[in-house]
Amino acid sequence: LATLQRLDEEGRLPLRVYAMVEGGREETLLPWLRRGPHAGDRLTVRCVKLYLDGALGSRGAAFEEPYEDDPENRGLTLIEPDRLRAVLEASHRAGFQVALHAIGDRANAMALDAFDAAGLPPSARPRIEHAQILRRADIFRAARRGAIASMQPTHCTSDMPWVEARIGARRLEGAYAWRSFLDAGACVAFGSDFPIESPDPRKGLYAAITRQDEHGRPPGGFLPRERVDALQALRGFTTGAAFASFSEATSGRIAPGMRADLTVIDRDPLEGDPRAILGASILRTIVGGRTVFAASA
Repeated sequence: LATLQRLDEEGRLPLRVYAMVEGGREETLLPWLRRGPHAGDRLTVRCVKLYLDGALGSRGAAFEEPYEDDPENRGLTLIEPDRLRAVLEASHRAGFQVALHAIGDRANAMALDAFDAAGLPPSARPRIEHAQILRRADIFRAARRGAIASMQPTHCTSDMPWVEARIGARRLEGAYAWRSFLDAGACVAFGSDFPIESPDPRKGLYAAITRQDEHGRPPGGFLPRERVDALQALRGFTTGAAFASFSEATSGRIAPGMRADLTVIDRDPLEGDPRAILGASILRTIVGGRTVFAASA
């Protein structure tokens, strides 16, 4: 963060960064809570992140019931509820947003319980990072309390060959459920989870719309009821992401008065076969009104 701050102060930060402070380490967290949020030109630090569980691939995601393919294992919980509540309360008092990594249904329920216990209002915009596998009731609960679902569409298409064997068909009812979150009225912010997945938003848009791999498998998409249309997918990567970082007044849309942060591609991502998005060429990238990339003629 110190390096990012220096680059930003020197005008050498080439893109906008919304950084999160590591909430699990007091030596990192406490100085920031004393200092308060930072808002530079292109660097913003106003969020604290904590990890509630591990990953699904390693069977570390925390579930209420055992894994289907590992009956003695329900995953890992990485922070005690009292400690979690204390960090959330302190972060909120200091003016920071909070973001909780939660993948399994138990971890997602813990996140919502913690938001309630800490008394976070919807205006605090608490985030759940991944919100990957939830009980259906918790999707509606998240929407009612204003929790933001920060989700990564390519996780679905990466996991789909093996996820049913890992957690069983019943728990798939609340898996990668971005359409259900939208229908419940929640804010959905799409991203990539780089370096776990590719940072390329073209792949994310395609996965969100089709829930298929790049060869069009499976037919109709994996859990197709959770597909979103092209406009909803684009909003997830733009207006949803802006709202999730308190920047909707300046970012996420192309409109007068907004920051001129633009990516120009050679086709309309809202029209035609979604697979064409994967082959879209980047013509120009503009940050703050200045061209930082231009394709050669």
